[in-house]
Amino acid sequence: MDIPEETVADLTRRLRKVEGQVRGVQQMLADSRDCGDVVAQIAAARKALDHAGFLLVANRIAWCATHPDEATRDGEGLADLQRLFMKLA
Repeated sequence: MDIPEETVADLTRRLRKVEGQVRGVQQMLADSRDCGDVVAQIAAARKALDHAGFLLVANRIAWCATHPDEATRDGEGLADLQRLFMKLA
């Protein structure tokens, strides 16, 4: 299964944003910022990573639904989708 270019572009944009958020958290720690502010930024970065993962899983679900024969043949059945989903839970 190939990931569509637009999905790759979206994921790349999201991951760059997370990268900036993590750098921001590091700087906040270096600047001795308030614990609540740091935790809020960590939570935002984690949520952004979760969204990136769910976007990948959603893409895989859509592909498997529209290509059921190929998905089964390639070993990308329901059990595999469930495992992927649970890794994000």
